[in-house]
Amino acid sequence: MDKLKMQSKNFVVQNIARLAELFPSCVTEKKNDKGDLEYAIDFDTLRQEFSDTIVEGQQERYSLNWPGKREALVTANTPISKTLRPCRDESVDFDTTKNIFIEGDNLDALKLLQETYLDKIKMIYIDPPYNTGNDFIYNDNFTVDKGEYDEASGQRDEEGGRLVANPDSNGRYHSDWLSMVYPRLKLARNLLRDDGVIFISIDDNEQSNLKKLCDEIFGEANFVAQISVQLNPRGRNLDKFIAKTHETVLVFVKDYMNEDSIFGMQKEGRMVKEYNKTDDIGQHRLTGLRNRNQAFNPKTRPKLYYPLYIEQLTGHVSLEESDIFVDEIWPDTPDGVKTCWTWGKEKVVKENHLLIAEKTGDGWRVYRKDYLLDEDGKTATTLVKSLWLDKKINNDYGRKIIKELLGSAVMSFPKSVDLIKKLIQIGAREEDLVLDFFTGSGTTSHATMQLNAEDGGSRKCISVQLPEETDETSEAFNAGYKNIAEISKERIRRAGKKIKEDNIDKEGIENLDTGFRVFKIDSSNMVDVTLSPDEAHPDMFEEQVGNIKTDRSSEDLLFQILLDWGVDLSMPINREEIDGKEVFFVDGNALAACFDKDINEDFVKKLAEKQPLRVVFRDDGFTSDAVKINVEQIFKLKSPATDIKVI
Repeated sequence: MDKLKMQSKNFVVQNIARLAELFPSCVTEKKNDKGDLEYAIDFDTLRQEFSDTIVEGQQERYSLNWPGKREALVTANTPISKTLRPCRDESVDFDTTKNIFIEGDNLDALKLLQETYLDKIKMIYIDPPYNTGNDFIYNDNFTVDKGEYDEASGQRDEEGGRLVANPDSNGRYHSDWLSMVYPRLKLARNLLRDDGVIFISIDDNEQSNLKKLCDEIFGEANFVAQISVQLNPRGRNLDKFIAKTHETVLVFVKDYMNEDSIFGMQKEGRMVKEYNKTDDIGQHRLTGLRNRNQAFNPKTRPKLYYPLYIEQLTGHVSLEESDIFVDEIWPDTPDGVKTCWTWGKEKVVKENHLLIAEKTGDGWRVYRKDYLLDEDGKTATTLVKSLWLDKKINNDYGRKIIKELLGSAVMSFPKSVDLIKKLIQIGAREEDLVLDFFTGSGTTSHATMQLNAEDGGSRKCISVQLPEETDETSEAFNAGYKNIAEISKERIRRAGKKIKEDNIDKEGIENLDTGFRVFKIDSSNMVDVTLSPDEAHPDMFEEQVGNIKTDRSSEDLLFQILLDWGVDLSMPINREEIDGKEVFFVDGNALAACFDKDINEDFVKKLAEKQPLRVVFRDDGFTSDAVKINVEQIFKLKSPATDIKVI
């Protein structure tokens, strides 16, 4: 039986393997610090692979660079020996909910989620620190010795502090911020599906740097837009020269060619009133087929300049002239300026039923029918504009909702639920998974539940928040909230309850998922057996009674295994008793786990009869070595497809 590694993925090894597939000649071997051989990249050879001339020395190229960028990349690639410990007492509907709340450093969280949620997230929204000089940023510049680094993943200073102020007097003002956000975005990209999208709120301080950084991480070709969101209609009085009223939402997709990355908004209000015509298919409006932009003309778009022929009695349109289709029309303006059609000939043939011509004083005009309802009976959508001015998306509404839910304005600038809800509407379908790893006050989770209540969706949300301490002079501290994570969790609890109360008469509202499983990032459940010479002593082996820490529960072990095996953390879990032993069954028989001791062959036989796909035991849980050896034989007879592991 193999042992589970119980450690986050080694991204360096993974990246070398990917390069080896493309450029096998660039992979070599080297000795590591222990003298063992390991794979490495020959960067001189790799550079040559990307050039059709001889490469001599370092070449200049366009890129975003800053002091500490290499260290930030190392930070992203460094594996950690940490885990997520479930916290039932702080959760809501722990056994049934599909939502996740992780308390801890989001860099650790993103590393821990790599196996389980690789290519699984449809939409990410984050509202990172804006680097205004007063904000705190994650301090990933570590000054610890190698032992401490290995144990804590290089994320702590000697005092264990995680946040530092970043005043603009700091010579590393932009560098510190970029070094903080770079590894997090690199890891986040891995989690996005091929049709995934990321929205990032930012202000002017780092907007230009963030755009360049995302160009590098997500690819410049995958940039979609910068949405200007009016959050303060009055403008900031303290600004110099110009009172700023807006912030930016930066939009990137995983793959720009994927049509399902971003969806349009359903039409409503005045846009619906424009659909004032009806035929056998339904309510529609007429939109001119001629392109009104004179930059598009026979010279620039020759394939879109051709004649159409009209049937006088019905207004039907054809590409071919005949005894019925006699009136010829070209895409010219009434004063004779040549433009072009918006459709090519193939589309005219394929969707001819959508075309209609109407007589005007100066001839014919050709229109296409634009129906209000799509083929599924849903209201048609329209492209989202890049300027958002709706009053409900500004900060006043964000503060109002927080105050109504929690009794006081415990957060200074919480985002509006309507803002995040609008982003989710264009970024995630009804059953998709949303991630926010700078959760703050919990607006994204709130917006996800609210939208599900409105459209009957079952979107799921993963929230990550550092337990950043509140200032002792703040409203949050005076209201009893010692850290931001406490605010997040309480806001989500109360928001879920209120949403159900507000929709009590709505059919199926009782099935709305307003719960969340709380996990807290902690050190590994496994005892660290790598000791330096000065830490060793004669009695150490007598003190060491097992490889699992004594303060860890069976449920702690279970979720570390789910992480290690890449199993969804929201999967249903059932407990059963077999021969007096506690057994966890995850997602039916997808995984069975027993961490009790004194496991004998009778128990193993009964468990094997349930034919789980995977099974996990404690390495020291068997009554004898003989039983441990026979486990594989027993499963081979009764459940040959079962994958067996020990911890």
